[in-house]
Amino acid sequence: MARFALHSVIKIGLLGLAFSQSPAMAERVKDIASVAGVRSNQLIGYGLVVGLNRTGDKNRFTSQTLRNMLLQLGVTVPPGIDLKSKNIAAVSVQADLPAFAKPGQTIDVNVSSLGDATSLRGGSLLMTPLRGADGQIYAVAQGNLVVGGLSAQGLDGSKVTVNVPSAGRIPNGATVEREVPTGFAQGSHLMLNLHTPDFTTANQVADIINRTYGGSVARALDAASVQVSAPHDPAQRVSFTSLIENLDVSPGEAPAKVIVNSRTGTVVISSHVRVQPAAVTHGNLSVTISEKPIVSQPPALSGGSTAIVPRSDVTVNEEANRMFVFNPGVSLDEIVQAVNRVGAAPSDLVAILEALRSAGALRAELIVI
Repeated sequence: MARFALHSVIKIGLLGLAFSQSPAMAERVKDIASVAGVRSNQLIGYGLVVGLNRTGDKNRFTSQTLRNMLLQLGVTVPPGIDLKSKNIAAVSVQADLPAFAKPGQTIDVNVSSLGDATSLRGGSLLMTPLRGADGQIYAVAQGNLVVGGLSAQGLDGSKVTVNVPSAGRIPNGATVEREVPTGFAQGSHLMLNLHTPDFTTANQVADIINRTYGGSVARALDAASVQVSAPHDPAQRVSFTSLIENLDVSPGEAPAKVIVNSRTGTVVISSHVRVQPAAVTHGNLSVTISEKPIVSQPPALSGGSTAIVPRSDVTVNEEANRMFVFNPGVSLDEIVQAVNRVGAAPSDLVAILEALRSAGALRAELIVI
């Protein structure tokens, strides 16, 4: 028996999350904006992990890397010898170099297998230079890996893998060798970049700075940038930036949005969602198809053969329609209450919102991810 539900396409669940209409809470400037030029830089390197328990690579380029490393250490491997060491793995090493990191400080590194190694557990990364986008070496990594994954295999071929054993991490595994210059102490201005561009928030940030320090110290250039006049002396600029980033600002409220995640079954509706006057009817239409084949038996001595004849019963059931009216400017709370009163499922809510948007009655952006 096949059963089809025609009233909805996407089956999702509604997360009971509604935002009440309350005044925006004040936030610090440092929580909603960052200083231009003060940023981290990504580093990458290629190296070898040794000391594995026969879980390393079995390819040729790892053997070639091992041969080159031994040559740099003064060990010459005779030509024609294939270095097939299963306790070595070729890996990529990644790290984020924070702003203002000084030579001698340490940073964390992530290590991932590049070849066919099955596990990096118990391995140790040999000295690996880490380069930036400009090709310069900014840090050197080395140390024992911390691997959160586990892999075990039996003689009969059965295998169990927990998490990802082919990737690991070395806390404080890289030492900074070169400082990245920043433009923080240069020029006569600081540039504050908002994490979420918004004209209202940019104007609020400039306004609170000017009201605190007087004059026209700050001005909003666009929805994401606020230019602030700053002292030329580096020490005074640090103190001034510290005062700026701790000012409290009431950011602008986000635009009305309805976000639907069809994979996790989540619907999030912001508090500013409004609906224009509209009448909505909702009902379920179900089609049931039952297959009841019968056997056709021919008369005796007729020369015919027994055959199975299909027979289908099609039934259409429609629930009583339920209509409700959305008044002008109806709020999120009223929408949810109206849908709950008629017993609609979360998927029905999505269908209703889609219909309202198509009719031009939904005053919000509908995003399906």
